[in-house]
Amino acid sequence: MRPLLLFAALFLGVGNGSYAQTAQNRPLAGQRDAWRWEDEILQFEAADRQDPPKPGGILFVGSSSIRLWPQLQADFPGQNVIQRGFGGSNLLDVIHFAPRIVLPYKPRVIFLYEGDNDIAEGRTPIEMFHDYKAFVRLVHRALPSTRIVYISIKPSPARWAFAAKAQATNALISDYTARSPWLSYVDVFTPMLGDDGLPRDELYDSDHLHMNSQGYALWKQLLTPHVRVPPVVSGIKREINPLH
Repeated sequence: MRPLLLFAALFLGVGNGSYAQTAQNRPLAGQRDAWRWEDEILQFEAADRQDPPKPGGILFVGSSSIRLWPQLQADFPGQNVIQRGFGGSNLLDVIHFAPRIVLPYKPRVIFLYEGDNDIAEGRTPIEMFHDYKAFVRLVHRALPSTRIVYISIKPSPARWAFAAKAQATNALISDYTARSPWLSYVDVFTPMLGDDGLPRDELYDSDHLHMNSQGYALWKQLLTPHVRVPPVVSGIKREINPLH
């Protein structure tokens, strides 16, 4: 078993029945207060009516780490970049609003960042893992050729108490994405740590939660290789149902 996945298994207690029990009790998307972001979604839709994004672009969607990314389009020149970060959202919010701010764009690549807020709000790693699989199913049922790139949960100093849960979530999703050529995983957690194993303060704003220009410069470096159109994968049948 890979080291990260072994860490996740030990952390989650997989093997004593907790995995199945937690998954069974997981709430469904839409059973929370996603409505709190409705005004921001309406603004996106108004902008789309005024200037409809071209299909086949690169969609960045997620929480404030996406919303606050300055000059995101300039960081990926020559690309049709769509920036759809909103509020302090979590993954259930993205699933809830995907029919309005994900699927209509028909992107060729989706960069997804969620996890900070999910864990801080009490979402467990195994619940996050199932939420991610639900998002993948939702996208690939409508857009089977779209590649999904999951940006790992970052190690924010302000939320360092949740680091173990973040690493467990990252490990589960990383292992899952490795089994599909249409899914990718970008580790930003490790590069954002210093030699002492703690988050690098120089990458963060004064709130120790959101990134500054240095943090985004690092993300640009890490994500750029995933912007390129991947080679055509032949002879592989897509599996849109969750892997077990």
